[in-house]
Formats: sequence, C-alpha cells, structure tokens
Amino acid sequence: MIFSSPMFILLFLPIAFFGYFYLNRIRLVLAGKAWLVAMSLFFYAYWNVAYLPLLLASIFFNFAVGTGLSMDPALRRLRFSRRFVLLSSIIANLVLLGYFKYANFLIENINTTFNVGYILPPILLPLGISFFTFTQIAYLVDSYRGEVKEYNFLNYALFVTFFPHLIAGPILHHREMMSQFESRWTLAVRYRNILLGLFIFSIGLFKKVIIADTFAIWANAGFDGGINFDFFSAWATSLSYTFQLYFDFSGYCDMAIGASLLFNIWLPINFNSPYKALDIQDFWRRWHMTLSRYLRDYLYIPLGGNRCSTVRCYFNLMVTFVLGGFWHGASWMFIIWGALHGIALVIHRAWSGLGLRMPKALAWLLTFGFINITWIFFRAKTLDDALRIIRGMVDIDSALNFPVTAVPTNNLAWGGWFLDYLLRWLPTGLAANVLCFSAIVLALGIVGQKNSFELMTSGQGTAKLSGALLLFCIAIYSVMLTTSSVFLYFNF
Repeated sequence: MIFSSPMFILLFLPIAFFGYFYLNRIRLVLAGKAWLVAMSLFFYAYWNVAYLPLLLASIFFNFAVGTGLSMDPALRRLRFSRRFVLLSSIIANLVLLGYFKYANFLIENINTTFNVGYILPPILLPLGISFFTFTQIAYLVDSYRGEVKEYNFLNYALFVTFFPHLIAGPILHHREMMSQFESRWTLAVRYRNILLGLFIFSIGLFKKVIIADTFAIWANAGFDGGINFDFFSAWATSLSYTFQLYFDFSGYCDMAIGASLLFNIWLPINFNSPYKALDIQDFWRRWHMTLSRYLRDYLYIPLGGNRCSTVRCYFNLMVTFVLGGFWHGASWMFIIWGALHGIALVIHRAWSGLGLRMPKALAWLLTFGFINITWIFFRAKTLDDALRIIRGMVDIDSALNFPVTAVPTNNLAWGGWFLDYLLRWLPTGLAANVLCFSAIVLALGIVGQKNSFELMTSGQGTAKLSGALLLFCIAIYSVMLTTSSVFLYFNF
C-alpha cells in the first residue's frame, strides 16, 4: 500500500492509531511500541513478504553491532578492534545493498566491457533498502563515536521500522528520534498534533494525487513515448518531470510528517522549497535535506571536506555527488546526474571564492534552468534519450516551423475547436501543448508561495483546517476514481 491509497488512509492508519493509543491508555506502553513495530512490519511486508526476513536480519545484526560498539569496555580500550568492527559491519551493510541494488548493473557492464556473457538470476530490489541501510550505518558510526547508546531492542526496532519513514525516508539519526520514542509526553493523544498532522497530510495527498500524477501523464508520454521532440514538446516534457518529481517528493514528505504527527513524533524536515534556491548549494540545502546531511556528515567531511587544499576540496565534492547520484540507482544516468551537480558545486564554490555575485532573478533562472536540465538525465533511460530532449529544447527553428500535421493525435483530440482558435495566435507547438504549459505556469505560482511547513506553523486554525479539508476531499475523490501511482522515491 502507498500513503495515497484508500487502504492506507481509511484502514491501516486508523487501526495503527487507535491500537497504539488504546494500549498506552491502559498503561501497556511496551505493548504500544510493539504494536507500532508490528504494524510497520506489516506495512513493509504488504509490498512483498519475501523481503521481511531481510529487514529483520538487518535490524538484529546492526543492533547487536551498535550495542557492542557503544557499551563494551574491552572494545573501547582496543581502538583498532572497535574500528575493525565498525568497518566490517559497514562493509556487510554495503555488500547487502550492493548485491540487491547494483549486482545486475555490475554484471551488465562486465559483459559489455569484456564481451562475456555472465548471467545473474533476476534480482528484485527490496523496497526501502537504501533508506533503512543508510539509517543503520549512521547509527553504527554514531555508536562508534560515542554519540548514541541504545540497549533496548524494541526502541531500536521502532526507530528503524516506523512506517512513515521506512520506505522513502527521511534518513534519520538515532539521537534525534529516540528521545521522542522514549518520552511519556508522546503516549497520550495530542489533539493539536492530530490537527496539524491531518492538515499537512491533506496538502501532501493533494500534491501527489492531483498535481504530481497529472504532470506524470505528460512526463511519461515524452520520456517513454519515443517521439521526435520539437522545441515546445521538449520543454513541456522536461518541465513536466521537473514538477512531477517536485510535487511527488514534496507530497510524500508532507504525508510522512503528517502521519508521524498523529503519533506525536516529529520527523525532520526533508524538503524546504528547493525550487526557490538562488544557487546550487542552496538547492542542496533544501532538497532531500536528510540525504544531503548524510552525505556531508558521513562522506564529504570524512574525505576532508573543505579543510584541505582547494583542489582536494573540489575532488571531495565530486566524489560525494557522484556517489550520491549512484545511491539513487544502478545506472550511468544517475552517475552523470550526480557528476553534473558535483561540477556545478565546484563552479559555485570557485565563483563565490572570487566574491562574485549576480542579480537574484538571474541567479534563480540559472539555478532552476540547470536543475531542470539535469533532471532529464535523472529520468531518461539512456544518454541518447536525454540528448534527444535537450536537442529539442534548443531547436528554435522547430518552434516557428512546426506543422499542424505533426501535432500528436491525443493533443488534437482534447483541443478540438479550442485548438483551432489558439492556432490563430500561437505557434503550433505551443498551442498543441497549451494545457501542459498552463499547468507549468500554475505550478510555478504554487512553488513561489509558502511551503507546507510554513503554512502548518502559521495562519488561523479554522481557515487552515477548512482549506485542508477541501484539498483532502478533492484528493480522496480522485483516489477513489483512479489508481494513484507509486511515489517516485520508492524506486531508490
């Protein structure tokens, strides 16, 4: 089930909520935590029960290692031994992740490079493996550093499996969550948190079902349709995916925070209006914030960060973002995407080091344009597909000389007589995609407003609830009529 499915909203979430607080009310606190763990495991197993043992084995293994790193006096005295245990456990986690996520990619590249024919049985990627693996690696490192201590297995299991973050993040730090799971303040129903949770959950549901899934129609038609792009269709395709991904991921983050708040748990903010960024560094402070934090704390800084020579700093940035791109999936396209962002950050650091500035409007336009272009590599299946779209985006001649006969029949169908009227005033390519571009303009307007968290923490309660109720009703009506697609970040 997904957050935007009727089963989750109308069945799973109420059962988890009432069961948890009923057990707390009759003073069975441990049973309440066990209930949440059980419901979270059911939520995970609902996708594919075959991978439930993998998740459980990962939890048992990392809890045992983390406990040993944080409490064993003998290991504390032997720093080399502790370091060996830490490195071995990290390698074990990465090997598990690498097998399921990258084995096929590795074999394909070996076959291509050396002209051999190795074959692996099909390997299905366990849902959320990147997120629960990275979360637990962070726990191991923090245990080694003496920053966390967790001796209660039930608490640890809840920390890893808590269903609002289990599948697609955010990537949590043990120290920021366990104080909440252990606090008695979270055991009782808090009506303010329920209202706030339902408010932001409703906004996220609307973003996903109404906005993201609508843009998905145009994005998929362009990326998967194998069409020859003219100027306007290329821009419509790229911008549709840019906003599909934005509202899909933003909607997921809102719904995760909202669902968590029902249980009085505050997840860290993972998404903070990234398309308002005025430079690429600012973008990464706003987009997938917990992944950016993870890459900074556990990769960039250990490599030396910016506490070294300029050339070495640039190298650290490139390594961090190439690996960050590779984390998203086993494809050269993700590696290219990560490398492009690494190059952009190197250029930004050099630019800033010279004390150069540019007008805010131009800074935003360049940043957003770069992000839009790089998302093409993120979404395209092959480099040829990505370059085909980019060539269309710079083909100005096609904007002025696009024949009506080349307009896709589905565009002609929905346009009807209205399209005939638009063709008198607009270029053919623009008229054929006017609905898509109208949605893009509307999306830009929405992006420029306050984000969900800002709305949640400001304004009048009655107005907020009325607006959220309206969005929820529209979204749930759409959910009942159609099948909402899986969140994009479930693939990573």
